[in-house]
Amino acid sequence: MRRDIFQAIADPTRRAIIGLIAIQAMTPNAIAEHFETSRQAISKHLKILTECELLKQEQKGREIYYQLELEKMKEIDQWLTQFKAMWENRFNELDNVLANLKNKTDENEPTI
Repeated sequence: MRRDIFQAIADPTRRAIIGLIAIQAMTPNAIAEHFETSRQAISKHLKILTECELLKQEQKGREIYYQLELEKMKEIDQWLTQFKAMWENRFNELDNVLANLKNKTDENEPTI
């Protein structure tokens, strides 16, 4: 079953796992050490992230290492980019409004 990546990153624990794995590939036990939850709960989070293709598994000897799937992270970035331009425009408009208000205030102040 393929899950939605946005549903996966909505959970703060899964976002924290992504943050850990972004630095280096880790085993489930190494990941679990960073959380005050059961190893089983971490395994469920890893399963969801893997099903969303945000993580990939690599077998090294007897250990499984999870690493970030950067191509899938680009999907999230592309989705967010469309809003970034909108936010920047709104902030620029706000800057203009504030500058106009400041100019009007400066014009109305008496000169000493």
